[in-house]
Amino acid sequence: MVMEISLSEIRGLVGTETGLSDWILVDQKMIDAFAEATGDHQFIHVDPVRAAAESPFGGTIAHGFLTLSLLSTMNYNCLPKVREQTLGINYGFDKVRFMSPVRSGTRIRGHFVLSDARFRGAGMLMTTYDVSIEIENEKKPALTARWITIIQFDPKDRPEDA
Repeated sequence: MVMEISLSEIRGLVGTETGLSDWILVDQKMIDAFAEATGDHQFIHVDPVRAAAESPFGGTIAHGFLTLSLLSTMNYNCLPKVREQTLGINYGFDKVRFMSPVRSGTRIRGHFVLSDARFRGAGMLMTTYDVSIEIENEKKPALTARWITIIQFDPKDRPEDA
């Protein structure tokens, strides 16, 4: 169950793992749907027979951007909800590294460490997470990234010590 916190509690979480998501199965159906949505039909993603024969992966693998996009689902699944939040904004990434392929049929989950939280303006809190996506039964993560998000809130809810 995802916990709920207040704006005044967030900065106390800096430096801690604030979320560990549930496992997500990345199957061929998901990979094919992503290929259709993005137009990326490279054989290593959508042709299991050819990928098994011609790639070093032994079969198809997820698109790196599919794996990256699943961070949103992982976020909603495990990060604390901020009571005062009126809107969440994806601000972007400072760094993304694709470390290991996600083979079709494997499960992944996200680890979120809050590395920074700074109030900006009257009604915004910028949060930075060091994230990694673990592949079940693998030593290396699928990816690591530094993800920046913005929590928007009513300025009247801003903590006095912020």
